[in-house]
Amino acid sequence: MAEGKKLLRTLAGEVQDVPPIWMMRQAGRYLPEYRATREKAGDFLSLCYNPELAAEVTLQPIRRYGFDAAILFADILLVPQALGADLWFVTGEGPRLSTLTTQAEFDALKPASDVHETLSPIYETVSILSRDLPKDVTLIGFAGAPWTVATYMIAGRGTKDQGPAHALMEENRPLFEMLLGRITEATIEYLSRQIEAGAEVVKIFDSWAGSLKGADFDRYAVEPAQIITAALKARHPGIPVIGFPREAGEGYVGFAKATGVDCVALDNSVSPDWAARHVQVDGCVQGNLASSHMVTGGQALVDETRAIVEAFRNGPHVFNLGHGITPDADPANVQLMIDTVRGA
Repeated sequence: MAEGKKLLRTLAGEVQDVPPIWMMRQAGRYLPEYRATREKAGDFLSLCYNPELAAEVTLQPIRRYGFDAAILFADILLVPQALGADLWFVTGEGPRLSTLTTQAEFDALKPASDVHETLSPIYETVSILSRDLPKDVTLIGFAGAPWTVATYMIAGRGTKDQGPAHALMEENRPLFEMLLGRITEATIEYLSRQIEAGAEVVKIFDSWAGSLKGADFDRYAVEPAQIITAALKARHPGIPVIGFPREAGEGYVGFAKATGVDCVALDNSVSPDWAARHVQVDGCVQGNLASSHMVTGGQALVDETRAIVEAFRNGPHVFNLGHGITPDADPANVQLMIDTVRGA
């Protein structure tokens, strides 16, 4: 039963002797079975939009490792595509989007309520997973946070400092805020449909939150997360929400109270001891092993994993990495991490 699922109990505030564990990007290129399935799909976007194959790659790490949760295989840039942006992936370089820097380009976007036709295969993937996952495994849906998604839509690609988005914010703040508003509305629609299809938890990934400072962090990272969380909880009472304002630093403090999220995911730029004192006091935290340990392994992985579990043992904690696992990771190191957390 859902009530017995370890992740859901932790997100509700229960302190576990052994924390639930899952891993960002756990379905990914480090796994040979994923690479084989992606080859069958033809390309990354075809894999995202093929419900049977997307469900298969979501299930692969559950079969191999027995994680406590599965996270839907998709991409944060499917929302801008559903709003009308052109999206493609360049092998070895990552995503590319048509840029949005003018009022005319914004006016060409679809209304938020029109995203479902494009995204319907994603909801079908969620339905398949809801049916096929082991009964003790929690299904996590997700979306990108408005600020992070906007940085890609404005620049047309990932950028090191999110410079184009910051430039538009300064040069045409009304347009920038209209774009954030549209993404916020679309994200609520998208996540709500994922929940209706069977997602038991949703996570909001704000990968570039750390480049927002001061009042801009409050206005463009905290406020959209609060709006999305409140809307989802109004539509789906009891749905847990995980927020991940990556590299927020001091911005992690009070983030749960300000946004209403049930758990704050932490990157590895903050120490577990600091986060236990300043963030976990408000509730559940998730994290925060450096993903580099999945490449290097060894005693350092074991020691750091134990230190994280120990630091967070007095409050609700979901063990995870501080960022997604990288393609060069060794699958054996993932098993070592899991065995260490579970005390094997």
